[in-house]
Amino acid sequence: MLKSKIHRATVTGADVDYEGSITIDKKLMDAAKLIEYEQVDIYNINNGQRFTTYVIKGKPGKGEICLNGAAARLVSIGDLIIICSYSHHAEKEIAKHKPVIVHVDEKNKVIEIKG
Repeated sequence: MLKSKIHRATVTGADVDYEGSITIDKKLMDAAKLIEYEQVDIYNINNGQRFTTYVIKGKPGKGEICLNGAAARLVSIGDLIIICSYSHHAEKEIAKHKPVIVHVDEKNKVIEIKG
């Protein structure tokens, strides 16, 4: 099940020389209930690329969304991406499950949280 999503985040950096991951502003991580090293899927709205990586904590309030390592080759600075995390649930828990959807502005500041 979809656990959480950061919708239409703007890529602020791409560093091919860093170990693979995505660095996300700690405030955005908290809003989306993401934890460091959690697996996430990235969907690039600009070029259609879809890939999996894991989260590294960025400085709070900076709006950082930086793809690192090989994933940096799949984005350009300024691209819009969707960051999704997933969770497993027993069948009896599914009806109660509500994902957290975080909408951000062009500077990756939270404008709305649903769920």
